Amino acid sequence: MARLGIIGSGIVGLSTALNVQKLLPKAKVTIIADKFGKDTTSHGAAGFFRPYLHDFVPEDQNMTQQWYRDSWHFYSRLAQSSLADETGQTLVSGLVVYNKPQDEQYSFLSSLETDFHQVTDSYLKHRNLNYKYGYSFTTVVTQMPKFLAWLVRKFCSSEGIIQKRTVQKLSDLIGELDVVVNCSGLRAKELADDQDIKPVRGHVVMVSAPWIKHFFLSDDGVYLVPHDNKLIIGGTKELGNYSVTPDSVTRNTIIQKAVALFPQLKDARVIDEWVGLRPSRQKLRFEVECLKDQQNRALHVLHNYGHGGHGISLGWGSGIAAAKTVQDLIGSNHFQYISK
Repeated sequence: MARLGIIGSGIVGLSTALNVQKLLPKAKVTIIADKFGKDTTSHGAAGFFRPYLHDFVPEDQNMTQQWYRDSWHFYSRLAQSSLADETGQTLVSGLVVYNKPQDEQYSFLSSLETDFHQVTDSYLKHRNLNYKYGYSFTTVVTQMPKFLAWLVRKFCSSEGIIQKRTVQKLSDLIGELDVVVNCSGLRAKELADDQDIKPVRGHVVMVSAPWIKHFFLSDDGVYLVPHDNKLIIGGTKELGNYSVTPDSVTRNTIIQKAVALFPQLKDARVIDEWVGLRPSRQKLRFEVECLKDQQNRALHVLHNYGHGGHGISLGWGSGIAAAKTVQDLIGSNHFQYISK
């Protein structure tokens, strides 16, 4: 029996674990992490599905396009199923606005979403939105507290094992596991000695505004994403900032920008705020590495991290790709199990 480990319990780690279970039902699959649920970056994400290929280097764009496509099909099916309330997916329509045309950037999204269209200048003026270009579409919003909890339940129901522990370095797992998938996000800096992984700090504010039913996003960093019991208002992108402590100046700036665009939010009650660190990398890392110890024992590691602010949109698709890669590794003629 293959002994497989997934490092990390955010959206990428959990999606990878479930897809590995599906492809390799006889394998013993263990999730190893020191943070779960509300302590993960994924938990506070707005969960807004929006492919943005220009955030990736050209050689990664075919791969990420497939991951986006696979994620879209999975999330949109859940959103239209009887599981939707449990898993947290909803179909939400809305508007994105820019001062420069984004037709090329949104060409891929328009191939997925049938109601995608550019809005007219008169529509933007009618909405009192001082932008030159606007695009309207329906997408999937995933409420991450629900979805993460569902993924964990589904993993455990298929005899998955969860270990809460801190791994200091990947080589410590040699002799314990056959294959490890490293979905550790920012922890890859220590685990994989990767100095290219950087935090992009995001700060969001949650308010009670049940009258806002549609999403909104602008090219100057303002976004609104409605959930069942709150409206998430964002946000920030601060490269290299490791602080996870909310600060009042940023909070007030986020609210002021949103109110300037949507005056009806002026009296919305603030119910919470959240800061998370997106694990960003210039080139997304998806590759296999073979580690060996002094006894020449091997551990195959598939690195699957560096998704940045696209963890939700790419997560399920990258999990499918990771599971296929693990299956190929185990099926190789040169693969040796630690139990042999």
